[in-house]
Amino acid sequence: MSAILSAVLPVACIVFIGFFVEKTLHLDRSTLSRLTLFVFSPALIADAIYRTPLTKENAAELFVAFTLVYLLLCVLSWGLGKVFKFPSVVQKSVIATTSFPNMGNMGLSVTFFAFGDAGLDRAVVVLIVCSVLVFSTGPAILKGGGLFKAIGFTLKLPLIWAMLLGGVLRLLPFDLPFKLDEGLHVLAQGTIPMALLLLGMEIASAKFQLTLYEGAASLLRLVGGAIVAYLVATALGLTGLDWQVLILQSSMPAAVSSFLMVNEFGGDGVRTARVVMVSTLMAFVTLPLVLWAISLN
Repeated sequence: MSAILSAVLPVACIVFIGFFVEKTLHLDRSTLSRLTLFVFSPALIADAIYRTPLTKENAAELFVAFTLVYLLLCVLSWGLGKVFKFPSVVQKSVIATTSFPNMGNMGLSVTFFAFGDAGLDRAVVVLIVCSVLVFSTGPAILKGGGLFKAIGFTLKLPLIWAMLLGGVLRLLPFDLPFKLDEGLHVLAQGTIPMALLLLGMEIASAKFQLTLYEGAASLLRLVGGAIVAYLVATALGLTGLDWQVLILQSSMPAAVSSFLMVNEFGGDGVRTARVVMVSTLMAFVTLPLVLWAISLN
């Protein structure tokens, strides 16, 4: 239990500080968000790929595993929308909140506190796969913009170029001069605290409302994601940290990006925003349970 609390409580404390900051200082969230998206997060991705001891086989297994998880969650949420005869905009929102987990500011943080650097390396791989899938297929799913438009949108993502930079640095036959790699590492370390502070600030600024829809959609994301990931990871024969990290990352609440994409490409923005907030708050109850369950393996 102490190990589980050690993974969740530090995250909760930093999120609470962000909540308090928003209520008292009223900082410009959009600037901080852009700084995290375009500076800190790409630095973390590039640094992790440059330093990670993961083999190509490990990375490939995680790539295949999360791709299957993502596709199954898309099909599951689409099917439930048809069964319950949701209007088109609501059905799109269900797909977005179910299939787009918050693997960035919350997933990386919880995984790091739970499994250390080795877990973070794997979490970054899953985050990259998730980012590529969500931002390449999300617009097409929500709006039907077509493959080429989706690919063009993906190529604009800073995370994609950071991934390529990290790969290039990793292939260099020599160490970077003048400790430039240490500078990259220091910049990357700002990602997790900044992301968690922003999460707390977003919670403080959002309007809380819990109905049956928000509760059910949140459980579908949190519990449904965990169950689907467990089935996929077990079926593919993943073991150890690969198995644990895939399930933990897939158990995260709905991502803020799901709200942004619904607003941009179609869906119920109000419902989506509420699910993002409710699932984030509920995650502080469900994530300790997931951590306890995967620790028994």
